Amino acid sequence: MSTMQPRPAHADELDAALAQAFAQWARGVADRHSPFHTPTLASIGRDGSPRLRTLVLRGFDAASRTLRLHTDRRAEKFAEIAAEPRVSLHGYDPGQRVQIRLDGVASLHTDDAVGEAGWAASRDFSRMCYAIDPGPGMPVGAPPPAPLDPEAGRPHFAVIQLEFFRMEWLWLAAMGHRRARFTWGETPSAAWLVP
Repeated sequence: MSTMQPRPAHADELDAALAQAFAQWARGVADRHSPFHTPTLASIGRDGSPRLRTLVLRGFDAASRTLRLHTDRRAEKFAEIAAEPRVSLHGYDPGQRVQIRLDGVASLHTDDAVGEAGWAASRDFSRMCYAIDPGPGMPVGAPPPAPLDPEAGRPHFAVIQLEFFRMEWLWLAAMGHRRARFTWGETPSAAWLVP
């Protein structure tokens, strides 16, 4: 005998859908097993083509609608964002059947307070990723040895801070899919969309 699951509030209430989306991002920071811990960042390549890569979500602030990710300032994405700061971020949780897409503007932080705070919050294992030589994406004859000094990565470390102005949330469910768009600007808005 099957039992019906109670209908969640986010199935019918925009405020609940927004809260559910923000909870996904918050969990992505706190839980390294959450699918939202490793979202996909899209930027515009220097040749004008879209570029995608997976990063680790390091911070989320609902009040300011900002997310924090880390990168190597020698990486292509750093130059791409410096040239065109409009980016998108995508996360999908197959267990919850929730997809969230964010559109926003990224800022790069290296030697300022945001960069310092990001570096201070990083563990030695993460810091060593930025100490690799040569920089990411460079052709080499053989894989370079793993770095041993985590502090050697500091000159290459950068924070990507993404402030999003649009979010689309999609929940896939047998009881009926739900899709909503939230925008922030001069006049914030929330609306259901056809899934």
